[in-house]
Amino acid sequence: MGMCGIFATTNDQDAGKTILSGLKKLEYRGYDSWGIAVKGGGKLRSQKQTGRIAVSKTNLPKSKMGIGHTRWATHGGVTIGNAHPHFDCTGKLALIHNGIVDNYQDLEKKVKGHELAGETDSEIIAHLIEKELKTEKDLFLAVKKVVRLTEGYNAFVVMHQDFPYLVAAKTGSPLVIGVKPGENLLSSDVASLLGHTKQVIFLEDGQIAKIAPDVIRIESYTSAKEIKSVVQTINWTAKSASKSGFPHFMLKEIYDQPSVLTNIAESKVKEARELGKAIAKAKNIFMVACGTASYAALAGQYLFAGIAGKQVNSAIGSEFYYYDGFINTRSLCIALSQSGETIDTLQSVKFAKDRGAKAISLVNVKGSSLDRLSDETILLTAGPEKAVASTKAFLAKVAILLLAAHAMNRKTPHGVIEIKQATRAIRRILDFKYQKYLKKLAVKFKHSHSMFILGRGVSYPAALEAALKIKEVSYIHAEGFAAGELKHGVIALVNQNTPCLVFAPNDETYRDVISGAMEVKARGGLIIGISHKPNPMFDFYLPVPDSGNSTILPNVVVAQCLAYYLALARGLDPDMPRNLAKSVTVK
Repeated sequence: MGMCGIFATTNDQDAGKTILSGLKKLEYRGYDSWGIAVKGGGKLRSQKQTGRIAVSKTNLPKSKMGIGHTRWATHGGVTIGNAHPHFDCTGKLALIHNGIVDNYQDLEKKVKGHELAGETDSEIIAHLIEKELKTEKDLFLAVKKVVRLTEGYNAFVVMHQDFPYLVAAKTGSPLVIGVKPGENLLSSDVASLLGHTKQVIFLEDGQIAKIAPDVIRIESYTSAKEIKSVVQTINWTAKSASKSGFPHFMLKEIYDQPSVLTNIAESKVKEARELGKAIAKAKNIFMVACGTASYAALAGQYLFAGIAGKQVNSAIGSEFYYYDGFINTRSLCIALSQSGETIDTLQSVKFAKDRGAKAISLVNVKGSSLDRLSDETILLTAGPEKAVASTKAFLAKVAILLLAAHAMNRKTPHGVIEIKQATRAIRRILDFKYQKYLKKLAVKFKHSHSMFILGRGVSYPAALEAALKIKEVSYIHAEGFAAGELKHGVIALVNQNTPCLVFAPNDETYRDVISGAMEVKARGGLIIGISHKPNPMFDFYLPVPDSGNSTILPNVVVAQCLAYYLALARGLDPDMPRNLAKSVTVK
């Protein structure tokens, strides 16, 4: 199956229309096809399409119960037949699925003779349940028996014409029950439920739920005993999960950043101090993360070294296993994630905890898998982040790590001052004139084949993050480098008019990074200087006021904005880059 979205309702006036609206709220997760099934009129009715859902309408008849799905293909091509929901041979049972059934080839042998409409692992599960229902007359128990046979990280939702409830099961991929007596709902993401309810239950791995309008019963895969789950209240608002008048979520979230940082400076000092104490106490410390979050972790490595004189190692989630010899009961694992559902990060934390290490997470989603798995959690409180390319969550992570580094040095108030300085600098970058200039630059460089971003020290992870943003949303090949590495091979790629962003802040790296820029310029490259002061070396100058150790924050915001305008200049949707999904929940 893949990384995708789920939305379902048990008792609505027009389930098809409500589910379509819910799926549109999940568009940012990434998908290539979608489908809905509703119950009514004696049989299930469905609508499936490939491509975008944005302007689509549903032609389904009014009904009370239904399930919907957006698919991002990993198993089987992008076709109507492979789109969800999948049906059994009777047409009475519909199933939607996130994840990958690792042992699908073995399970496929059990449904020989069944008529399969597509080529997905998901459809096999629907037919296995159909087969089980021939002897087991209760849908909940039939699904329970089948999901016990599956291997991998999955989430399933099943609806049947003859049963007045939905069945949801989870091992890895997120599922959230929206608690609304008389109309309980289900989704793969809290944000899509906000217009209906703020009361939610997060299903744990190995749990299966029966969901009817007034019934929620949760059991484990291996026991018939009911599990009493905690109902959590989500304090996000439906408005905070909307574009609020901005043309794209990415731009809205970029403009959210000053208030996110202000909130961190005012409310996260105590938690940052506790994080600093945990780091000081541990024998060895690893920050684990993937993608953008991994660059926040790398920035943290530099900040802890430079501010607190403490060695903290950063590791990519998928590579963390290879540090096995260093993880023990005196280790600390700090996990960074926006969604809290990134599978490689979750597995890294489980791996560390299995070896006796303590786990602390910096995560944006309360109740997420990472939040529940960790010994302690620092919530980023950045509000919903719906653009696929992360912006405000990156800044939130770096800001909290900066505060923790200062706390270790007993200078937390200085950290607060630096974050406030960075906030003021970002407000200047978000000024209309500054944005207009960035738009002009984007138009100038929209046809570039490659861009290079240079930095040293903490500006090196800033360069990596800047390159990732440009790659993600504009599809221009961009690479971030430690400026000193240029002469070791990279400079062979520079030719006439190659754009090169150079982070040159007011710190110990300034002279060396300018020297690197000179090497690029001497070979015909165009230098875009991001610095506290102009330099004759710059062909284009983007001023960023000095904010001390926190200058990385406004520097990255400049790159976020440039990436956004490059995407627009190239006629692309910055919220939904091709081939990407917001939460990477498959390996």
